[in-house]
Amino acid sequence: MEQINLDVQLRTGTGSAKAKKLRRANFIPAVVYGGGSKPAIVQADRKSYDRIYRQHMGESLIYHLNVVDGGKKVADYPAIIKAIQLHPVSDEVIHLDFNRISLDKEIEIKIKVITKGEAIGVKRDGGTLDHLMWELEVICLPTNIPHHIEVDISSLGIHDAVHVSDLKLPAGVRTKHDPASVVVTVAGSMREETAVPAADAEGAAAATEPEVLKEKKKEEAPVGEAKKADAPKKEEPKK
Repeated sequence: MEQINLDVQLRTGTGSAKAKKLRRANFIPAVVYGGGSKPAIVQADRKSYDRIYRQHMGESLIYHLNVVDGGKKVADYPAIIKAIQLHPVSDEVIHLDFNRISLDKEIEIKIKVITKGEAIGVKRDGGTLDHLMWELEVICLPTNIPHHIEVDISSLGIHDAVHVSDLKLPAGVRTKHDPASVVVTVAGSMREETAVPAADAEGAAAATEPEVLKEKKKEEAPVGEAKKADAPKKEEPKK
């Protein structure tokens, strides 16, 4: 994978007030973690980073960070983006977290999953495409990190699905995900009828009718017994 060079400058101040001041000066506050060292508090030039961000949006990249202090280069190492914080309104990048890596050690990283083509179950049969897994966590050397994982959905019909086990991963790339996990599937049309067939409905009605008759019989007492119950009792003669 291509390494993107990015110059970052060490900074001494932290806190929201100083971060706002940096942003007004067209810098992005950032922190570099990992590598068995203390976190490095740095800042990146907004124009330089925004150009990379626009060109490679959605891709997993290796950054070669050139750390500068007072105009002098003090360190350089490969790193990947750990987290990007965006402004809630403008979507402008307002903070970056990097993670130092070693190019000869495997890492776990999330890769974007994209679809290719149009499912026949959607185009012809009016189904709905359900994209359930948008990212796949893979394990590989940093130099083998794929830009994305592509899934061809052209042949998917109603209720067909692509599972993790169906994905074609590049050489040297593997994943811990359950092979049976669904990545994308085609759900049935909302217009599908779910009514019970007429024959089944008649059978169900016939099956319940005897129970209704039994209930009625329990409620109705025989005529003879009803008369006996209603007849006044004869008084016994007094002795």
